Amino acid sequence: MKKPPTLPDLRRYAIARSLFKPTTLPKAIARLGFVQADPIRAPACAQDLTLRHRVVGYRAGDLERRYPRLEIEEDFFVNYGFLPREVHTLMHPRTARWPWTKARWKKAYAILDFVREKGVVHPREVNAHFEHGKETNWFGGSSNASTQLLDGMHYRGLLRIARRENGIRLYAARELTTAPADVAETMDRLVEVIVNKYAPLPAPSLSKLIMSLQHAVPHWRSARKAAWLRAKARLPHARIDGVTWFWPEGEDPRSRRHQVPDEVRLFAPFDPVVWDRRRFEVFWGWAYRFEAYTPASKRVRGYYALPLMWRDDVVGWGNLSVVDGRIVPSLGFRNGRAPRDSSFRRELDSELARIEAFLGVFRTSP
Repeated sequence: MKKPPTLPDLRRYAIARSLFKPTTLPKAIARLGFVQADPIRAPACAQDLTLRHRVVGYRAGDLERRYPRLEIEEDFFVNYGFLPREVHTLMHPRTARWPWTKARWKKAYAILDFVREKGVVHPREVNAHFEHGKETNWFGGSSNASTQLLDGMHYRGLLRIARRENGIRLYAARELTTAPADVAETMDRLVEVIVNKYAPLPAPSLSKLIMSLQHAVPHWRSARKAAWLRAKARLPHARIDGVTWFWPEGEDPRSRRHQVPDEVRLFAPFDPVVWDRRRFEVFWGWAYRFEAYTPASKRVRGYYALPLMWRDDVVGWGNLSVVDGRIVPSLGFRNGRAPRDSSFRRELDSELARIEAFLGVFRTSP
């Protein structure tokens, strides 16, 4: 019987399997299975910051620019983001948890006819044509009723995102698909996407992510518990310090090929390497929190602090801003100072240079 992996084994494995050799954009998205999106640009959107580590020559905005030509879709999974079309298809037709009235469905079908006639529409075109007025949105504010209808139609699978213009979603009619024949098999495939992206996962995190499939397949909410039980029985796992860890079949966390290079990396808050805050604390011994929505006076590390990794240790964080076309880094360190290793500064400069190229800007001295 093989010895179970140690926590250092799991840490190296987590980093090495996620930071695979950079490849093409379509292959990177297929390998990740899901790329979480976030609109904040500090200094770039989370999806771009995630992909820059994994796509050769990636530049900020490449995903949005190339989206219409890729076999991917914007949609909800465990969060909102980008998925390969084959994964997207597994989640539809989707029945939302919030039923619509007959009157609202009538408006939706009228919009659908309009979209089919036009091909691709901007929300302002729909608003101008139908004049639905304003409605209270889900967070208590007011927005165009047509925009909310478009969002709801997209979620229900009537529409797809054709492309974006200046960050605004443009819609096209989505080809309707039939429901998967085997619910259990489909749920297991969705769980595989989760495990493939975020492994190795402590049991509480895997359970939480499977429960979060309520966003992807609300019509199968009752199937989540059974999917979790099947995953526990099926997936390789080990118990370490009282916590059970899971990873994909056919992989060995103890393998010597899981090597982490002597490099500095700055990660998006939603990058799969650092996404699971529970795992983050176990691996690196300190609590990282996303503070963009925390009042400024209560922030500890900054508005959009990017975890800073040196080798296989997250030693601090960086807030990056662009001022007058130049990148301005502000760094903080877990122990109050930068690592003393002479190669750290050289590798930090290399990472900041990669970010310069990614953003197409220059840098001031940190």
